[in-house]
Amino acid sequence: MAGEPQDDCLFCKIVAGQVPATVVRETATTFAFRDINPQAPTHVLVVPKAHHRDVAALATAAPELVGDVLREIGEIAAEEKLDSYRTVFNTGTGAGQTVFHVHAHLLGGRGLEWPPG
Repeated sequence: MAGEPQDDCLFCKIVAGQVPATVVRETATTFAFRDINPQAPTHVLVVPKAHHRDVAALATAAPELVGDVLREIGEIAAEEKLDSYRTVFNTGTGAGQTVFHVHAHLLGGRGLEWPPG
């Protein structure tokens, strides 16, 4: 069920402390941790604690959580002293989503070309 932790979800396990991660920030509704395969000097994943498959599902079920995730991205970017950064939500396998718990990638600390590859 949407919103409920999923036993087979890696990010639900990270949020629950069952799988180790390098935690950056935690709020009542969000959890942020460093990506284990960083694509930039700063690469942080920000997830809602509640399980939702992707950003579209999250926006439909709990639009206030989208705001919480985006607010945390701004806070983390400020803490990391990033003057520019990219925020990415991958949706579906064709877009590179490999963990089906919505998560935003915060990327910064180097030039980010457009269009992304």
